[in-house]
Amino acid sequence: MKKVFLLLAVTAAVFTACDTNTTQSGREGAEGAGTDTAMAANADNKEERNKKVVQASMEAMISRNVDQAFKDVAPDAVEYGDGSMPPTRGKDSIMNMVKGWVNAFPDNKGENLTYVADGDWVMVWGDWSGTFKNDFMGMKATNKSYKLKDVDIFKLNDAGQIIEHHNIQSPNTMMSQIGAKPAKKTN
Repeated sequence: MKKVFLLLAVTAAVFTACDTNTTQSGREGAEGAGTDTAMAANADNKEERNKKVVQASMEAMISRNVDQAFKDVAPDAVEYGDGSMPPTRGKDSIMNMVKGWVNAFPDNKGENLTYVADGDWVMVWGDWSGTFKNDFMGMKATNKSYKLKDVDIFKLNDAGQIIEHHNIQSPNTMMSQIGAKPAKKTN
């Protein structure tokens, strides 16, 4: 009889242990699912935040408010353009270049803009136009207009600051439309 009670006690202990492991595994699975869901929600929140940062910057640019457009740009940001020229490094250097651009194309505007975020990256595509009314980087103004499609690609850091900008518009297309010729180098 002692053997039967011992056997029952061991069996009960084994079943209890198995049930505890199943419950524990189920709980861990649910917690893991909750963690996955929370991580996905955080990623979605980060992407939404990044889109809002870029959208605010683009709207400020269209309004020609360069200081506001650069409010969320990191001090060590890099402007890569389309990759055909060396990158411009540093918020202040990029701002000076953009202020020159806004002066040269005071009616520059973007329309039909679409924003897409993927992690740290935000892409904006749309139609851009403007008229070359004032000299820019040694090029004489022509009073001719350009209209083209462009995609701007921004990378943001964890703090929600823009750290990189790339674009894919063809500067040659724009240059031919506005009738501009790059300034000649002087030694």
